[in-house]
Amino acid sequence: MEITVQWVKTSWTKQSRGGEAAALRNALPVGFALPRIPSGSAHFVHMSEHDGFEPRSGRTELREVGVSLRNEGDRLRVLARVEPLFGLPPRPRRPPAVRLLPGQWVRWQLNYRFSSALGIRGWSYWLDTFNIAYGPVDREVFLSEPTVIIDECGPVR
Repeated sequence: MEITVQWVKTSWTKQSRGGEAAALRNALPVGFALPRIPSGSAHFVHMSEHDGFEPRSGRTELREVGVSLRNEGDRLRVLARVEPLFGLPPRPRRPPAVRLLPGQWVRWQLNYRFSSALGIRGWSYWLDTFNIAYGPVDREVFLSEPTVIIDECGPVR
């Protein structure tokens, strides 16, 4: 069965934590129309404060995407991996894996915060959004409402 993966990564610094910059960042899309990508690849979109949050699109190998995908017969088991652990904000507990039926898709979001080793550069943040569909889909599937939403975003102070 066909599996379609889109990874949207948004990164920013403390400069985009409040006011108009935060409003702009919070209004960024979390799903994009799909380009043609080879089997075994994922669509990767990066939006960075450094580039004015302009979407930069490409492809990456599925093994590079922070999700575990396992075919369980008539379902696809999806579990986002938490990487790296030292960048986690506090979270009460991880949700269980999602099991998708053909024709369903999940949007799974995780956020992270980091400081330089000596605290010199200040804080940086990123949000990973994984859009994963099971079965044949059209190019605009990730512009619609997902079957399942998992929001694992924690406070980033």
